[in-house]
Amino acid sequence: MHDLAAILLTISMVIVSALLAAAAAGKLARLDGATYPTALMHAATAFTTVLALAATIAGSLLH
Repeated sequence: MHDLAAILLTISMVIVSALLAAAAAGKLARLDGATYPTALMHAATAFTTVLALAATIAGSLLH
């Protein structure tokens, strides 16, 4: 049961980190003068990048 709790906690921390990175990227893009759709694309790219990085790290640790 402790392994499941650790996995769920890790997943939730990765998602929170990805959301924070996306919010920061969107806000910085908006402050730089980007339009809302462009800022949203920057935020989506940052979110996807953090999730991909976490998956890559997890994959390398498992092998």
